[in-house]
Amino acid sequence: MGIPTIITDLALIMIVASISTVIFKWLKQPIILGYIVAGFLVSKQFVFAPDIIGDADVEVWAKIGVVFLLFALGLEFSFRKVAKVGRSALSASAIIIPGMILVGLAVGKMLGWSMSNSAMLGCMICMSSTTIILKALDDLDLRSHRFASVVLGVLIFEDLAAIVIMVLLPTIAAGQAFEGTEFLFAILRLVFFLIIWLVIGIFFIPSMLKRAKKFLNDETLLIVSTGLCLGMVYFASAVGFSEEFGAFVMGSILAETIEAERITKVMTPIKDFFGAVFFVSVGMMIDPSILVEYWKEILAISLAVIIGQVCLGTSGVLFSGATLRTAIQCGFSLTQVGEFAFIVALLGTQLKLCDEFLYPIIVAVSVVTIFITPFMMKSAIPVVEWLNVKLPEKFRTMIERTQTKKEVEGVMGVWKNFLTQILEIVGIYGSVSIAIVLVFVTYIFPKIFQVSGGFWINMVMTVVSVLLVSPFVRAIIAKKNHSAEYKYLFSVNRSNWAPLVGLTLLRVIVGVAIIASLICYGVLREHPWISTFLAMGVVFLIFRSRMVKYWSIKIERKFFYNLNIREIEMRKNMEEKSSVFESAVLSKSLSTHDLHLADFVVDANAECCDKTLIELNLRQVCGVHVVSIIRGERRINIPGGKEKILPFDKVLVLGTDDQLTAVGKLFGKPEFDTPMQKKEVSVEQLIIEKGSVLEGKSILESGIRDNSKCLVVGIEHEGETTMSPSIHTRFCVGDIVWIVGEKDKIQNLIQSSLTSIDFK
Repeated sequence: MGIPTIITDLALIMIVASISTVIFKWLKQPIILGYIVAGFLVSKQFVFAPDIIGDADVEVWAKIGVVFLLFALGLEFSFRKVAKVGRSALSASAIIIPGMILVGLAVGKMLGWSMSNSAMLGCMICMSSTTIILKALDDLDLRSHRFASVVLGVLIFEDLAAIVIMVLLPTIAAGQAFEGTEFLFAILRLVFFLIIWLVIGIFFIPSMLKRAKKFLNDETLLIVSTGLCLGMVYFASAVGFSEEFGAFVMGSILAETIEAERITKVMTPIKDFFGAVFFVSVGMMIDPSILVEYWKEILAISLAVIIGQVCLGTSGVLFSGATLRTAIQCGFSLTQVGEFAFIVALLGTQLKLCDEFLYPIIVAVSVVTIFITPFMMKSAIPVVEWLNVKLPEKFRTMIERTQTKKEVEGVMGVWKNFLTQILEIVGIYGSVSIAIVLVFVTYIFPKIFQVSGGFWINMVMTVVSVLLVSPFVRAIIAKKNHSAEYKYLFSVNRSNWAPLVGLTLLRVIVGVAIIASLICYGVLREHPWISTFLAMGVVFLIFRSRMVKYWSIKIERKFFYNLNIREIEMRKNMEEKSSVFESAVLSKSLSTHDLHLADFVVDANAECCDKTLIELNLRQVCGVHVVSIIRGERRINIPGGKEKILPFDKVLVLGTDDQLTAVGKLFGKPEFDTPMQKKEVSVEQLIIEKGSVLEGKSILESGIRDNSKCLVVGIEHEGETTMSPSIHTRFCVGDIVWIVGEKDKIQNLIQSSLTSIDFK
């Protein structure tokens, strides 16, 4: 009895891949390149070694590999990160992603390709490689630099764009690409199902895992996670989406649970194994004859990727308000084609959206651009220094004004925040309500009508459906009507009354439409107007009902508890205020001097362990300020000089890129994806007025650190700024002082500093 071909093929793949990856690791090259080379060596194109027999079997393994790669990406992604990365990454991504799609389209047309091939090329080159960039940042010791967090944010949005592209490709392949209504419907359908899956998944799955925690060892957690992943894959495929999309969504849901780290740990071997098979299958599709034939196209596309990402990446980040240094470093870091391009190319080839020659071309472009990534990152700083010398003074001044320009506060800013919150409420609760309506209209009501056409059974089911949807309808019509934003807009100007009332009426109309659809389809199919009037009465009762309000609030709290369960468990139920109107953000003035916050986890063998801050003297040695020390569940803000640094402490430090790099040698690697804008410390500016109690005092004499538990990190005097000033520096009238500390303590300091010493 012979060995099945799937076993012999897998043995050949693993043996060749193991040798190739070890060699590439020794050469300090990305391991993905080793997999691709291994794939080429076992393919039929390479005649000097045994080749794969069962290509179909390898394709199945590769398909499974894509599923688990996307599942792992979802575990690392987490939709909460989208809200944390900030507007800088969002505005930069809004320029980079469509800009690179247009670049690919233009290059394809210049090469004489069809519109379909050119469009697919644009979709492939609009996404950089998260894996390669993270490795390069580690190798070059750049993770603590300011630009690294912006690059991470851009990569998150690029990954999300890749998922959207993969979901929409089947719609395009079905011939609906240029039918605007159908294409718009496909996008709305995607958003609808995405919201439903996330809401339902986050509402139930974290609670389920928490209750079953004592039964979840590594083995059972692996089985449960795999089952949830493949279950969502099946469900996504059943409703018309790709399997990869389902795997990604389930990974994003599980990323919000308290078991996220353990799930990532137990799933990593499976992801690595199947991922290796996928990248080997990529290498198997490389045809050297095609690469030789299209070497000019490969070179042209590689140059387009490098030049396009440098220009669009730098412009996008610069437009978001970052410094020229940060913008150029971001643009030079994104100059490669990522692994998502392989998946998009494979899907496009299978759907006949692009010719087969495009697949090996994009793989070759990826190899070229991945290889030069470290060199591009190293060349960013020399380019910055050269531009600082060559750029006209007017242009540099314009950039600095863009960086320091504050967001417009007041009525327009509050309106923007209020409308954003209303759209989120209507979008989320409206989607859940529509899902309930669809379940009853398309499944439950027809079944009831088949079994019994009686009026009273229909009435009972209609009442049940209305009761189920009522908490969500109440949230649509009533939530945020008593918020700080609403009260402010209502009181600040009478001209706001009409739009506020109109917005409330629109929300009521949405609620009435949802209830009316249930009543009409349930018992009054022939009388839509009567259903509408009845729905108005029901909506009024829902609005007035204390029981509905109770359940609406309870459901919402349960959802947000599950969404924040990891932070809640870590911080012992310490709630963070999420209102944009009330939240504090770090002062943008710091970015002018390249100051930013970074987290460092102290390595157990670090030389700073068991030493006090006085002994380390970080302010004098490295020029940085220690803002917080997080030790387990304890947080020490503005620590004193006698506070010791212990192994595994998380230390929050304020400084420049170069200063943070020096600190990293003492502490260890920084936490790359820590959300900077959610810290429990803030940066504020204090102006020394005439008669202030701080006038004429030195920083040491003022007692700002000892009494107010705040840090002075900079002083602007007569247009000149001194960062990390000496403790003997004296405050003068008109000085702008930058202070770091807990927000309430900063506010107390500002109020006390305004006290006049002149009581005449």
